[in-house]
Amino acid sequence: MNQRFYSLDVFRGATVALMILVNNPGTWSHIYGPLKHADWHGCTPTDLVFPFFLFAVGNALAFVMPKMQQMERAAALTKILKRGALIFIIGLLLNWFPFVRWEGQELVFKLFSTLRIFGVLQRIALAYTFAALIAYFWKVRGAFFSAIVILLGYWVLTAQMGHPDDPYSLENFWGTHIDRYLLGNDHLYKGEGVPFDPEGIVSTFPAIAQVIFGYLVGDYIQQKGKNTDMVANLFVAGVVLWLAGMAWGLVFPINKKIWTSSYVLYTTGLALLILATMIQLIEFRGWKGRWSRFFDVFGKNPLFIFVLSGLLPKTLGLIRIPNGFNDEGQPKYLSPLGWFYENICKPVSDVPENGSLLYAVLLIIGYWAIAWWMDKKKIYVKV
Repeated sequence: MNQRFYSLDVFRGATVALMILVNNPGTWSHIYGPLKHADWHGCTPTDLVFPFFLFAVGNALAFVMPKMQQMERAAALTKILKRGALIFIIGLLLNWFPFVRWEGQELVFKLFSTLRIFGVLQRIALAYTFAALIAYFWKVRGAFFSAIVILLGYWVLTAQMGHPDDPYSLENFWGTHIDRYLLGNDHLYKGEGVPFDPEGIVSTFPAIAQVIFGYLVGDYIQQKGKNTDMVANLFVAGVVLWLAGMAWGLVFPINKKIWTSSYVLYTTGLALLILATMIQLIEFRGWKGRWSRFFDVFGKNPLFIFVLSGLLPKTLGLIRIPNGFNDEGQPKYLSPLGWFYENICKPVSDVPENGSLLYAVLLIIGYWAIAWWMDKKKIYVKV
């Protein structure tokens, strides 16, 4: 049974919109608490965005997998591997873009020797590819047991291979040392103050399970069709996974930055609860209109809009608007978006968090206008 579920499009689109919101504040110095990531252990609303997107990737995979399994094996594998490789390369190029940077008064090339290899799109690419291969070869039952093995195995390895004092800390997490050894410090994220990549090699494995869970849910929705039993079962499964994640978190802390197994269960449970609520309200009660349409257009071009939200600020960052001088008498500059924040958004309130949030909201509206125009023109960018 292959029925259309508009609620899945809305869920995916809302996730893209929230991803843009949390990734584009007016200033990182002034952000409301719920729009920040947890410092280490724990989970804020912002920490739900990325796993929700991976869950949505799995949902979409469930709707295309039947067609893949009817294809010749070589054609299906080529399709999966090509898509994964393209998304990975786009993510790598996005890290490198715009290939030059300002150094004083000169533009210099950004060297590949210091380029961060991994990132959000790279994790999506790897998690999608491996989840798709598992689903293709081992079907639904095999995919379920694969996800369980991945999560349990990751727990055991993290507990045993990390430093016994605290295997779940940044320096003692075994994945940190694997990433540093295989990729080198120069190719890792430095935002934690030390070379550590929150989208590194080791922590990508449980993210594969996240996509698999999305796939299993998407397959279940197709098989059951639009009925109240299906929605009730999604609610029950969501509560069970949410509670299981919290219970597991007592011994294997919920942590996005090392993508712990408890974090996978916890966020998958919440994604299920939200998705089930959307299905109930949209599919059965007909609660759709302008609000759902707003998110729907994001869901029709998710990859393009996400990439655009990374390209546009970097491109405009090459344009420098004079903004006085620093204490050493050196000229300071703002990008066009920086000027927009400082002169339009920041002055609206004495509370700096309000101006920072307004900037992010206005950016979302701008990207929505582009997504709406593309949808109106039937332009859909797919990889």
